[in-house]
Amino acid sequence: MNGLPILLRTAGRRVILVGEGEAADAKRRLLERSGLQVVGDAADAPIAVVAVEDETQARAAIDALRARGVLVNAVDRPADCDFTLPAIVDRSPVLIAISTGGVSAGLAAAIRQRLEAMLPAGVGRLAEGLGAARAALRGRFPDGGDRRRAIGAAIAAGGPLDPMVPHGEDAVARWLADVAPVAGRVESIRLRSADPDDLTLREARWLGQADRIHHAPDVPAAILDRARADAVRIMGPLPAAPPPGLTIDLA
Repeated sequence: MNGLPILLRTAGRRVILVGEGEAADAKRRLLERSGLQVVGDAADAPIAVVAVEDETQARAAIDALRARGVLVNAVDRPADCDFTLPAIVDRSPVLIAISTGGVSAGLAAAIRQRLEAMLPAGVGRLAEGLGAARAALRGRFPDGGDRRRAIGAAIAAGGPLDPMVPHGEDAVARWLADVAPVAGRVESIRLRSADPDDLTLREARWLGQADRIHHAPDVPAAILDRARADAVRIMGPLPAAPPPGLTIDLA
């Protein structure tokens, strides 16, 4: 990764915007839409956007802001950016950010348009329903692992709460009425190459859902990186009786 995506809570915060013209206006609309208060300068503003075409003026603004400890986004100057503003798919409270690290805003926008067409408009309501059900889920599944596995099975492709298909207002309540603990299961993946792009869609989905991965010593890191960050990696054979959830036998 060339950066760490972080969602900043923006309500009530200030952001400095330096510059005028179309680029500055576009940034202003985005910043205000997020709840930020756009100012020309403020001592308590932690971030700033510099939208200035003139190289000398832009350089002076960037250096002055950085000297104060302000994080800067410099429009069309990726080498001078402490942070970038990604293309956004907004299904609040679900937000999807697509970033190229400032290399190609056009590519990020094209990917956003594809995702906009794929993602149902009601996925935000699904997220809100799951949030409202948090207490009920804790009561049903006191163990955090059991709770995560139950939710993971529900929102998996083809699951009762698959986020890529439309759902009614009562979808979460209907799922809660019938949900049961996820039993343990094992899936095997036999690698054909060291290239993660050679994984089938099903294998990639298994890695993304796995609770734990038993793998051979020579499995490339690029393959293991396709698994969930919190999946347990175990270099060694499978146990006689796998625990609850999805276990991957990877070699």
